[in-house]
Amino acid sequence: MENIESYLSEILEIPKEAVSSCSSFYHTRKVSKNEYLLREGEVCRETFFVEKGLLRMFSIDKNGKEHIIQFAPEKWLMSDRSSLYFNEKSNYFIEAVEDSEVLLLENDFFVRLVEQYPQTVENNDLLLQKHIRNLQNRLNSLLAETAEERYMNFIKMYPDILLRVPQWMVASYLGITPESLSRVRKELARKNFQPS
Repeated sequence: MENIESYLSEILEIPKEAVSSCSSFYHTRKVSKNEYLLREGEVCRETFFVEKGLLRMFSIDKNGKEHIIQFAPEKWLMSDRSSLYFNEKSNYFIEAVEDSEVLLLENDFFVRLVEQYPQTVENNDLLLQKHIRNLQNRLNSLLAETAEERYMNFIKMYPDILLRVPQWMVASYLGITPESLSRVRKELARKNFQPS
């Protein structure tokens, strides 16, 4: 559980000697590629921490087209916050893109952490504010940026997963067709751009 331990000690600043005691706040699940952790219409009961692997969250519109909202590689959290916190049926699917090892954090995970380790309040709040900022930036990107700018932002946000997902998923995340993504990549190649 190397990733959750570093997340708890480095990000939330829980003392290293106390990190192992936090294991009672979550349980581990191995998820196969294409297996769902959440389906549309279900109520989300946990937040998923990716110890190993890759998840995606998406919706399907009335025409059957998928719209990828978010990817979650190692050390990322994923959840339908609206469903989780307001006990509403989810509008989303959460699926494993690769064979993954996921930690299921109960609904009150962060509340229990704060009760036991009050010093985590500030860092927890900062993480929430960063999440909101990322959502606002993503919304603005979809509304106001070119396909090329959105692709560049994708590479910055997810530098390690470009080769881990099929191009149609990248296109879905960017809100463009695979053909448009191919054109963007060709144009960037013409400019000698190399993703790092």
